[in-house]
Amino acid sequence: MKIRGLIISSFLLGAILMAAMSICACAGNYDKDTWTTAVTPKPLSDEAKKGLEWLVAHQSNNGGWSQGEESQYMGDSMDKIKGIPNVADTCIATLALIRSGSTPSKGQYAKNVLRAVDFICGEIEKSDDKSLSITDVKGTRVQTKLGPYIDTFMAPLVLTEIKGKMPDENGNARVVKALKKTMAKIERNQKDDGTWDGQGWAPTLSQAMAGKAINRATQAGVEVNEKVRARTETYARSQYDGKSGAFKKDGSAGVDLYSSASSLGQMNDSDVTNQTKIADTKQQLKKAGSEAERQELQGRLDRYQQNQKDLESARKSVVAKLDDKAFVSGFGSNGGEEFLSYLNIGESLVQKGGADWEKWSKSICANMDRIQNKDGSWSGHHCITGRTFCTAAALLVLMVDRTPVPVASKMKKQ
Repeated sequence: MKIRGLIISSFLLGAILMAAMSICACAGNYDKDTWTTAVTPKPLSDEAKKGLEWLVAHQSNNGGWSQGEESQYMGDSMDKIKGIPNVADTCIATLALIRSGSTPSKGQYAKNVLRAVDFICGEIEKSDDKSLSITDVKGTRVQTKLGPYIDTFMAPLVLTEIKGKMPDENGNARVVKALKKTMAKIERNQKDDGTWDGQGWAPTLSQAMAGKAINRATQAGVEVNEKVRARTETYARSQYDGKSGAFKKDGSAGVDLYSSASSLGQMNDSDVTNQTKIADTKQQLKKAGSEAERQELQGRLDRYQQNQKDLESARKSVVAKLDDKAFVSGFGSNGGEEFLSYLNIGESLVQKGGADWEKWSKSICANMDRIQNKDGSWSGHHCITGRTFCTAAALLVLMVDRTPVPVASKMKKQ
């Protein structure tokens, strides 16, 4: 009987381990030596699965996504482009499919991701080399609300996560070329203060996506000008006052949720990147051959440390507001801007882990589940109301524990 019990126990233990491995594997099919997740991802919920199926059902024949059905209160000023696929909506939809566990070469939605990547790369390839734009489709709802170059800032978020995962080498080379071209546009058009064009209703959220693009590309091994990354990081920190715990509302339409989440998200992504650079920077400092070089390297280390301190302070400030319904509701009702803000907050809290993350995850996932439509989609009630963006952003909130981070950054934290 003891032997039989031991066999059963061993079997159960093996099953548990296999299940845990399966959960980790489905979190994005990341190279375990390069990428990981901040916490062990939970299995996909029924709500998430239903939302993913809605997205797949609404992909256009050319691989892209249009903004989809909008609220009747938004009027019909965009009738001419409503059904035209665009880069921003396609990027956020594709990112949701990737986070669910698919790549262009494997997974349940591999074919959908592959077609989407073909659309995104095609748009980038048609664009010029100097301007910040990567698409000819102008005046979309997302562009109007977040800024005209949101497509440019969102494309690298997809390309970095499928880099090296295309079905063949030609595909991989195409992705790298498109990624480098987009990053060159972002670098070339950055202003001295670390920002880009500030048009739009709430461009602070677009600024946050630009910061993510720069850091995610760096994490993925793309050579990014460190001065560009430093300016973006410094600007994000400048939007937070550690003494008062308040965030400036520049470009946030006066909405505290948007400004807080945007600055927090940028500082968090910078910290993740910085953690991968500390060891090498210290080694370079030891070998520095001139005083100027030593000062420059020491300045980087000081910047990394200061960003980490500001991040911790900003994170505490945001956590203190999460029980305030007025803060969490943002503009006053559910919209794409709110969902994107929840994503920024979630990515910072999951990186830290612990009780604050667990509480937020439980609360926000319950809210997302509650407001989901019966057909699996999510609708916005103001501003960004297109079902594609809202559904994909809501899914990313539900799957925020699947956000990839470099293994090196996690090891530094331990």
